[in-house]
Amino acid sequence: MLDAQLAALSFCYVTTTGRTTAKAHRIEIWFAAHPERDTIYMLSGGRDRADWVRNLVVSPSCTVEIGDATYRGYGRVIEGSAEDEPARTLVHDKYARGDDLADWRATALPIAIDLTAAG
Repeated sequence: MLDAQLAALSFCYVTTTGRTTAKAHRIEIWFAAHPERDTIYMLSGGRDRADWVRNLVVSPSCTVEIGDATYRGYGRVIEGSAEDEPARTLVHDKYARGDDLADWRATALPIAIDLTAAG
């Protein structure tokens, strides 16, 4: 399980491998941690048109930085799976704070990244 202090942070950095360039592609993104597993969830407003999502589909291995911690990750699209709705809820509820993020929650593409300690 991800440390509670890290899980509470506002954003993480995900570095994927460019599907055409093979160069590192780093983004800053909102995330929510699964409460019982080393998995984080993100919602891609650009859905599968987002470069980072396209990169993960071609090459699921990535690096995730949360605070001072760095993890190896394996990304996967989870739309339509058993994780879809719980992931949307976790991410939405972490960031809603009075903002209307309902459309984003409903239409964004849910992505899971399973984490292992980088060593």
